[in-house]
Amino acid sequence: MSMISFGFFGLVAVVFVLLFLTNKIFKDDNRSIKISNIVLLVAGYLFVAYADWRFAAVLALLTLSTWFCAGRRKAYPYGIAVAVLVLAFFKYTNFFAESFAEIFGTDYTALKIILPLGISFYTFSAISYIVDVSKGKLDKRNLLDVALYLSFFPKITSGPIQRSQDFFNQIDKKRVVGWATFAPGIQIFVFGLFKKIVLADRLSVFVNQVYETPMAFGSLTVFLAAIAYSLQIYFDFSGYSDMAVGIAKILGIDLPRNFNLPYLSHNVTELWKRWHITLSSWLRDYIYISLGGNRKGKVRTDVNLILTMVIGGIWHGANWTYIVWGLLHGIALAVHKGWMTITGSREKKHSVVSNIISILFTFIFTTFCWIFFRAESISQAVLIIKRIFSFESGLEQPYFWLIISLVVLVAAEAVAFVKANNNPNRKMSKNTNVSIAEGYYPQVDLTSFWGLVAFFVFCGMLLCLAYTGGSPFIYGNY
Repeated sequence: MSMISFGFFGLVAVVFVLLFLTNKIFKDDNRSIKISNIVLLVAGYLFVAYADWRFAAVLALLTLSTWFCAGRRKAYPYGIAVAVLVLAFFKYTNFFAESFAEIFGTDYTALKIILPLGISFYTFSAISYIVDVSKGKLDKRNLLDVALYLSFFPKITSGPIQRSQDFFNQIDKKRVVGWATFAPGIQIFVFGLFKKIVLADRLSVFVNQVYETPMAFGSLTVFLAAIAYSLQIYFDFSGYSDMAVGIAKILGIDLPRNFNLPYLSHNVTELWKRWHITLSSWLRDYIYISLGGNRKGKVRTDVNLILTMVIGGIWHGANWTYIVWGLLHGIALAVHKGWMTITGSREKKHSVVSNIISILFTFIFTTFCWIFFRAESISQAVLIIKRIFSFESGLEQPYFWLIISLVVLVAAEAVAFVKANNNPNRKMSKNTNVSIAEGYYPQVDLTSFWGLVAFFVFCGMLLCLAYTGGSPFIYGNY
C-alpha cells in the first residue's frame, strides 16, 4: 500500500476518525490511551499485511523476540543477534552467496527470498530498544507498547528511525486528535508530496534515461544527470519523510525531522549531521560508539568511522555499489577529521567566499558518491564517471525540470535558513556551527479564508504539475 494511494488515504481517514471518537467517548485517560494505542497497532499490522501476510508474520516474530530479550542480562545479546540475523537472511543471503560463488568460480541460483516491508527500519528500531533497556536508559515496556513502536505505520516503510523513549513518552499520554493535529499535519504531508510527485518523479525521467544509456549522451548531459540524481534522492527521501511526519502528526504522534538543509553543508562531517539525521545518529550511537568511537587513538578512530559508514552502506542494500558509497564517505569523514585536527579550522572563522566554495565542493563530492549509490553495478558507475571526464560529445539534453528543481531548492533552503536562524529557540550543535532548528515547514492558517485559498491553490498546482508515470519511493526498496 503506497503512501500515494486511495487505500492508504482511506486507512489514515478511518484511523483518524477512530482516534477522534475514542477521545470523545472515553473520558478516562488511561482507557482512552490504551484503546488509541490498540487502534494504531491494528492499523500498523493491516498496513503491513496488505502487502503480504508473511511480512506481518516476520514483524510479529521479531517483536516477540525483542520484547522477550530486552532487559534480560543473559538474553539481550541473543535478541540483538536475532534482529541482525533476520535482516541478514532476508536482505543479504543471495548477495553474499552470489559473491562467494563468483570468488570460487561456481554457479549459484538465487533463492526466492521475500524482502519484508520496512525490515531495514524496524530491525534498527528493535536493536536500539534492546540496547537502551539493557543499559538502563529505558524501562522495559509491555508487549503492546513494543509492538506499536515497531509497527507504527507512517514510519515503518522508510523511517524516520524514531528513538523508543521519544515514542513511548508520546503514547503514554492522552493525545487530542482533531483539527489541531489535522491542520498542520495535512500541510506537512502536502509539502512532502510536492517534493515527491512534482520534483523527484520528474527528475527521475531524466536520470533513468541517462543512466540506462550513458554512452549515448555527451559528457555535460551525463554530469547534469548526476546532479539531477542528487536532487532527486533528496526530494524523494525528504519528501517521504515529510509525508510520514505529516501523517503521524494527523494521528497525534510527532516524528523527528530527518533532514536539515543538507546541501548547505560545508563539509562531509556536517553533511551527516544534516542528511538522514535519524540514521546517522543511530549509526553514531549504536555502531561508532560501540566500536570505541574516538576513545582509542587516531588510527582506531579513523577505522571506526570507515567501518561505521561501510555498515551504513551495506544497510542500504545488497550490492557492492552501496559498500563503495559507504567506504567513500567513511574515508572522507576520516580525512576531514584529520584535516580539522591539523589546521584547527574548527575554531577559525571563514569568509563568505570560502564558505561558498566549501559548500560547492561538498555538494560535488556528495554528487560523485551518489553515482555509486544510483548505479546498478560498480562497472556502470565507473562507466558514468569516465563518460563525465571524457569531455566527449553526444546527445545534449539540458533538462528543463533540473533548472526548475535547482531554483526551488535554492529558494526553499534560503527561506528555511532565514527562518531557522531567526528562531529564538534555535540551538547549535556542540561540534559544528550547525543549526539544529531543522529547517522550516511553510504553513498557513486553515481557519482563515485566504489561508484556505493559498492551500487549495497549492494543491491544485501540485495536481497539475504532478508526474503521473509512477515512480516508487527510492528508500522504499531499503
